[in-house]
Amino acid sequence: MAEEFEFELVFALPDGEHDAFSLSDAIFEAGFEDALVGTGHAGLLGVELELEGDEAESAILEAARALIKALPQGTVLREVRPDLVSLADVAEKLEIKRQALQQRKMPLPVAGGLYRIDEMIEVLMEAANPAKGQRRPRFNLASAAKWFRAGPAARRVNAQLTMREIDPATIERAPRPERDDPGFLHP
Repeated sequence: MAEEFEFELVFALPDGEHDAFSLSDAIFEAGFEDALVGTGHAGLLGVELELEGDEAESAILEAARALIKALPQGTVLREVRPDLVSLADVAEKLEIKRQALQQRKMPLPVAGGLYRIDEMIEVLMEAANPAKGQRRPRFNLASAAKWFRAGPAARRVNAQLTMREIDPATIERAPRPERDDPGFLHP
């Protein structure tokens, strides 16, 4: 059964000048007409998507593969979001103020005020089903559902990119190096 997922793919562009309009055109021509495209940081390209699929990780990887083929040669997938999120990110998706989250029990931050999205989801789901006699929260979980559904898959893809299990240039599964291989730690 198909579900909707909301996520952002962040690509590192090859050295050189890149016209923002050409990049946007390439994304739209690859079939992502509803994508939000961000070129605010030199050398990076953010592509926010809402896609349907049977499973979040597959939807993310299929979109990344299609885009990597459409973007300039040498482009690599750098990151998938949401993975680590701020209270401001979560509050925006829940249609509340950040202070409303600060008043609740939150998971421990990972670093610099960022939280793992799957831990945040657990806390919010628990809060959405209050114990008898407690008030129901005023946040809108439905407005964040597509984003939350993509979060755990984004974390898995980022881990696979970090561990070099996915090639960031092709978005294909990389062969697993043998741990006894002396080049294992030095690709």
